[in-house]
Amino acid sequence: MSEQSNPYDSIPDPCSLAVWLTRADQTLLLQRQVDDLCFADNANDFPVITVDSERKYQVIEGFGFSLTGGSGMLISRLPASERSALLRELFLPDGDGIGISFLRLSIGASDLSERCFTYNDRPDGQPDPELVHFDIEAGDVEVIPLLQEILAINPEIRLMATAWSAPTWMKTNRSFVGGKLMPDCYAVYAAYLVQYLQAMREKAITVHAITPQNEPLNQKNEPSMIMEAGEQAEFIKNHLGPALQAAGLADVELFCWDHNCDVPEYPLAVFADAKARRYLTGSAWHLYGGDISALSEMHQAYPKMKLYFTEQWVGSDGQFGGDLIWHVKNVLIGSIRNWSRIVLEWNLASDPFCCPHTPGGEARCVGALTLGEEVTRNVAYYVIGHAAKFVRPGSVRIYSCEHASLPNVAFLTPEGYIVLIALNDQVEPRSFTIRFQGKNALATLPPSAVATYVWRAA
Repeated sequence: MSEQSNPYDSIPDPCSLAVWLTRADQTLLLQRQVDDLCFADNANDFPVITVDSERKYQVIEGFGFSLTGGSGMLISRLPASERSALLRELFLPDGDGIGISFLRLSIGASDLSERCFTYNDRPDGQPDPELVHFDIEAGDVEVIPLLQEILAINPEIRLMATAWSAPTWMKTNRSFVGGKLMPDCYAVYAAYLVQYLQAMREKAITVHAITPQNEPLNQKNEPSMIMEAGEQAEFIKNHLGPALQAAGLADVELFCWDHNCDVPEYPLAVFADAKARRYLTGSAWHLYGGDISALSEMHQAYPKMKLYFTEQWVGSDGQFGGDLIWHVKNVLIGSIRNWSRIVLEWNLASDPFCCPHTPGGEARCVGALTLGEEVTRNVAYYVIGHAAKFVRPGSVRIYSCEHASLPNVAFLTPEGYIVLIALNDQVEPRSFTIRFQGKNALATLPPSAVATYVWRAA
């Protein structure tokens, strides 16, 4: 990557397009190309990607990862100077930074914590309906200090949080795995989530959005909790929504679902309940099942509701090249073209053995970073970097014509630059024309490669 103070400084004039490139064979990794492209009047017979900054769609709120308990632990154990340099690289777009602008947190443990816990675990499952024993430092103790360090570097980072499980004494099976929230604990669980938000604010950490349950139809993860669509609507309209308002937390955005694209009926059912919908900002999505076009189905049904793409993992049995192509096509380009306002890959950091994780948690999850004897930047780092570094919060998606053989998406940034991300998922190089305001620029993408093109809008 280049050493300029920000990714736009080296673009010499409005006719030039700067190019950053990543190849599946890893010979180029988010590498600024020496030769810029240039807009001119000449035409050619290559396929055309037309970009139109007058045709605007959704506002982009950020790109990033989940800061899991395991990520927090591993990053915090780095020597102070090394950790500081890494955090600046991760959370600033300047120089070699990739400019992460959005993080997802777990409320209590996720499956990538060392152990299961909530902030109100009691001996022998004793109930604590007044939440007297709530403890924001009950586990994953590195996350809050690390977040404070991150916010000191970039105070504009946006945060969302979701719970993998309620405290076991609130659940039908008294277990961290599966089970449901007991109906007579709906109110106290809402109070628990409110107390989490308040405790984080006392630590000078503002969580901007929450979902009440991660993967509410996944009963096998550790931890996990089942919450059917009707139960989630009931919980939101009669408990969580009113509790947020009563606590003066109406500014915290509330999202439903937070699961796969193969069950759009779930969030549609929650939104169909008008009393629940009044408290909701939108729905959150993963892509372990279904097709990313489900997000457009949701947008068509409820165009005022935001869409967030909140999770996609990279497995240790994958290969860099195949994962790069699939994630850029389906997660990065796919979710944005289907109206998502954020794109989050799953885990920020793991060790060389895909640890830590809970005993029943996912044991094959590769972080964007592998932290061992050295720092290794993995495929998700570059997937997010191709967008986060250039498409800053407040950018807006703009029109770019669709090509089955050249997936792409375009943005207009608050600074007045156009950003085009394009993918060649074929085994041969692809030449094509970028057309903007009647001018043409000839581009060639190597086989199995993704490029970010940046130029001035005027």
